[in-house]
Amino acid sequence: MQPAAPLLLLLPPLLLLLAAARPAPLRTGTVPPLSPHRPTFTCGGVVSGESGFIGSEGFPGVYPPNSKCTWKITVPEGKVVVLSFRYLDLESDNLCRYDFVDIYSGHANGQRIGRFCGTVKPGALVSSSNKMLVQMTSDANTAGSGFIAKFSAAEPHERGDQYCGGRLEKPSGSFHTPNWPERDYPAGVSCSWHIVAPKNQLIELKFEKFDVERDNYCRYDYVAVFNGGEINDAKRIGKYCGDSPPAPILSEKNELLVQFLSDLSLTADGFIGHYKFRPKKLPTTTALPTTTTVPTTSIITGTVITAVTRAGSLHATISIINVYKEGNLAIQQAGKNMSAKILVVCKQCPLIRRGLNYIIMGQVEEDGRGKVFPNSFVMSFKTKNSKILSALKNKTCQN
Repeated sequence: MQPAAPLLLLLPPLLLLLAAARPAPLRTGTVPPLSPHRPTFTCGGVVSGESGFIGSEGFPGVYPPNSKCTWKITVPEGKVVVLSFRYLDLESDNLCRYDFVDIYSGHANGQRIGRFCGTVKPGALVSSSNKMLVQMTSDANTAGSGFIAKFSAAEPHERGDQYCGGRLEKPSGSFHTPNWPERDYPAGVSCSWHIVAPKNQLIELKFEKFDVERDNYCRYDYVAVFNGGEINDAKRIGKYCGDSPPAPILSEKNELLVQFLSDLSLTADGFIGHYKFRPKKLPTTTALPTTTTVPTTSIITGTVITAVTRAGSLHATISIINVYKEGNLAIQQAGKNMSAKILVVCKQCPLIRRGLNYIIMGQVEEDGRGKVFPNSFVMSFKTKNSKILSALKNKTCQN
C-alpha cells in the first residue's frame, strides 16, 4: 500500500525536525553535513532525552504483520512525558481489536492512557511521571503506513488538588474533576475511578453537570466508561466530551471504571457524577428495555487477500469491491482500502481461495465478523454480475 498524499507533504518538515533534534557533532575539525537519508525506524527501543521521535517499523512504508513493538521513553527526572502523534494510519476498527497502539504511563505495570488505531490522531498524551511506554501490535491481515510521534519533556503542573480517582465502594457517592466547582479542570491530568459493588448488585451512574472540551472524535479531553475494572476497549460503554451529560449508565456486572483525561491545551468546567448500587433484578416499573441480538445477513463482493486455516475453520480477509447488504458487518479501513473479516466455519462449507473474487452472502454475529456456513451462498464474481447484484440493495433479507 502506498502512503497517502498527506504523508508525503508531512515528511519533509518532520525530517528537518528530526535532523534538528540530533545532538551536534563534536568540534574536532570540519562539521560533517547532515545525512540526506531519512531516519530508519525499527521495532521498538529505549529512548531518552528532552525530546525525540518514535515511529512504527519501516515508516513510512507498510508496517509488518504479526508484530509487537515496545518503546520505553524516559525524560529527565522531575518532568513528565508528552507524546504527540504527527501521523497515524493503522487498520481501522471501532474497538481497535486488530492493529493498535497502546500508551502507558510508566514503564512497568503503568496505567494505560489509551489505545488508538485508524487515521484519527488523538490529542497530546501526558504521563504522570518521567516515563512512558508505547506498544504497537499488528495482526496477520490488513496494514497501513503506521505512525510517527514526537515525545518531549514538560513541567508537571502543581499537583495540589489535581490528584483524583480511586476506588469507590460505598453504596452511593459522587466524584468530580479536579478544581470542581471553583474553576476549570487543569491540563495534563489522568484520573480513574474504580466503582465496585457487591457481587449481587449493579451500578447506576449519572452525570449531573458535564462540560469537557468539545471535539467530534473526543480526541483531546474526554471521559470514558468501561464495564469491569480495567481500561479495555472491548468493554467500553462510551467516550464522552462536549457540554451535554451522557445518558444514565447501568453496569453489566458489579464493576465500572470511569477514566478522565485532559491534554495540554484547552480546559473547561469539568463534571460531577453520582453513582448508586442497585439490585440485579430491577423492579418492573423501572426495568430497562432489553433486546435480543439476532444475526444479520450481509452480501458483499470482494477479493480474498488472506486465508489462514485454524482449528478446522478458515479465517479470511476480504478486500471489498462492493457492499450490497451491510447488516452489522465490521468494515475496516486502512488508507484507501476497505476490508472485512469472515470465518468459514467448516470443511464442508463453500471453498474460497486467496486471490480470487467472490460474491459472499452470510451471517454476521455480534462481534461484527461474517460467518459462512454450509448453507451460505458463495460463488465466483465477475463484473457482468454487478447490475443484477445492484437490485439486491432494494430487497429485504430474511434472516
